[in-house]
Amino acid sequence: MTHTNGKSEESLLTVIAKDDSLHGNLNIKGDGRVLGEFSGEIDCAGELMIGATASVSANIRTRNITISGLVRGNVTAVGKLKIAPTGRLEGDARVGALIVQEGGVHHGVIRVHPEGLPTEPEPVLAQTVVVASGADPGSKPVTAQVDRVKKFWGEFF
Repeated sequence: MTHTNGKSEESLLTVIAKDDSLHGNLNIKGDGRVLGEFSGEIDCAGELMIGATASVSANIRTRNITISGLVRGNVTAVGKLKIAPTGRLEGDARVGALIVQEGGVHHGVIRVHPEGLPTEPEPVLAQTVVVASGADPGSKPVTAQVDRVKKFWGEFF
């Protein structure tokens, strides 16, 4: 399917619909939307959107990705990874920029490279779990939490 998105050039859009399922290697030359089930590998040259109803078990390489559903696998995004409030990423990620909205969940190691992704993979130093949510009324003040993180990372450097 092709569509024009207000630009003078035409761009391609590949869609896996809500009730569809696909297994294999998916190479998308333009933008992509996964609304159903997919397992395998995804290479997307453009913007990839994983819908709220989607369930994806794949390693993904793309320019930018928005996750609103479930992704199990590793993600490499040269640009931006955005995890929406209904999104869940279970796997490692190497990205140029990261946005995790309140309610979005990531389990795994994440590396943010605002200067651009390195060509060589980096060694794993630590594993993180990010859960963006409102402040717990019984939680410690943010400054105490920041001091804990500084102390923890100080042990490595």
